[in-house]
Amino acid sequence: MTTPLPIHETSVQPEWIDYNGHMNVAYYVLAFDQATDKFLDHCGIGEGYIKSVNHSTFALEAHVNYIREVHEGDPLIFDVQLLDYDQKRLHYFIRMFHRDEKFLSATFETISMHMDMSARRSAVIPQHLLDPIAELMTTHAEIPRPEQAGRQMGIRRK
Repeated sequence: MTTPLPIHETSVQPEWIDYNGHMNVAYYVLAFDQATDKFLDHCGIGEGYIKSVNHSTFALEAHVNYIREVHEGDPLIFDVQLLDYDQKRLHYFIRMFHRDEKFLSATFETISMHMDMSARRSAVIPQHLLDPIAELMTTHAEIPRPEQAGRQMGIRRK
């Protein structure tokens, strides 16, 4: 797999629309969070994981780039690219596309920390879960790094 992993599909809900007539910034984060849940499920560390072993992940940092607006009812698809990982953290990049018109609407870059929920402290991801993550990293390492990944925010002066 030398392309990002297709991970989620949804549509822009009426309650996600703001007074500007497009999807509100908060709902971009919600939609990306839903896609994140699908990715974590794919990695074996989603909602079922916390219920079975009381471990989970917490977001440490996230960056959203708003590229092109979407409107009520627009169909959205998401893909994810694993950028890096270690024994406790995942660094990944999710893209939101308009499904029918194929344009990139927004991107979401985040780092998640694996957590022991009993101690509320970081914990090493078990090896049986790290192995498939390592495989995904090997294939995703062949994909060019997204243009928006690792961006620094600031006002650019001429």
